[in-house]
Amino acid sequence: MNKDLLSHTIVEFYEKLSSWEMAVVKDAGHSLPQIHAVEILGGNGDMRMKELAEKMGITTGTLTVQIDKMEQAGLVARKAHQQDRRSILVGLTEQGQAVYREHDQLHHGLSDQLTAKFSDSERELLLSFFQRMNSEF
Repeated sequence: MNKDLLSHTIVEFYEKLSSWEMAVVKDAGHSLPQIHAVEILGGNGDMRMKELAEKMGITTGTLTVQIDKMEQAGLVARKAHQQDRRSILVGLTEQGQAVYREHDQLHHGLSDQLTAKFSDSERELLLSFFQRMNSEF
């Protein structure tokens, strides 16, 4: 097993995926952190600020600045938490949901394009590898 080749191939894939993501986000007129927040909220529903910050790997202070901008852009809305009045929930607005659906479709298209020559069993195997790798973070 050539560990250097594996490492370099993973990094090359990450760089290509990042470049694709940056181009897609730039064309949509949003920042990458904004789209990441939209993706997380779209997949998980309303979240506490602390939970969202943890999922994004940023501080709550940094997230607050992002959410302020996203609220001004009409992508998210803050809501009082029903059970914990000290907590604030953040959720997507209708406009934010539309951005999520559009961006999610782009991801589906990329996945379809990248795995077009794979068999169903190869796609399942790839999925299991990605799931195992993601669990290591």
